[in-house]
Amino acid sequence: MADQYIPLSALPLGQKARVKELISGGAARRRMLDLGLIRDTVVEALLKSPAGDPVAYDIRGAVIALRSEEAQKILVETAESEA
Repeated sequence: MADQYIPLSALPLGQKARVKELISGGAARRRMLDLGLIRDTVVEALLKSPAGDPVAYDIRGAVIALRSEEAQKILVETAESEA
């Protein structure tokens, strides 16, 4: 089932997806959970910095910037794969 998921870092700008799994551990996992990144949370990629990293995401009404190394550890399911 997890092979149909993509890392959040691969989500195109303007597209929404649902969080399905966190593959980080320890303090990094706790931080993601504290930001509201729990299963089935809707996330939208909003803006990319001029250098390309970090990317701003809409998470539960808050805009949060995540580096690609952090976003790679968040697996999401895009709207197309839900249909």
